[in-house]
Amino acid sequence: MHILRRFPLLVLIAALLVPQTALAGKTNNFYGEVVHVSIDNVKVYDPHARQTLSFVLTPEFDQIFSDNGKATYQMKDLKKGQYVRVVYDQKALGIRHADKIFILNNRNELKPNQIPH
Repeated sequence: MHILRRFPLLVLIAALLVPQTALAGKTNNFYGEVVHVSIDNVKVYDPHARQTLSFVLTPEFDQIFSDNGKATYQMKDLKKGQYVRVVYDQKALGIRHADKIFILNNRNELKPNQIPH
């Protein structure tokens, strides 16, 4: 009986929290050129929007793919100057972190046979 009296209050609290939780878990895409890469961070510049965003990487981050999503890469393959698509969210304490990174083809990228040895 005591629980039934508090039920409307619990429903109200749940209704207030659900939209905020849904917004916090929203996944976004950011396209641009890599300007910085480190073990725990990647910074990408979008020349169209003239915006730079930084993304935190977890220590076990291994979600780097080709533009079609079929080939996978290691972190050492991600270089400054490459065009990328970063799939990210802000679930963990509002910190922007990368879920996946796609290395996109661009005309500024050297072909494999042109890379100096």
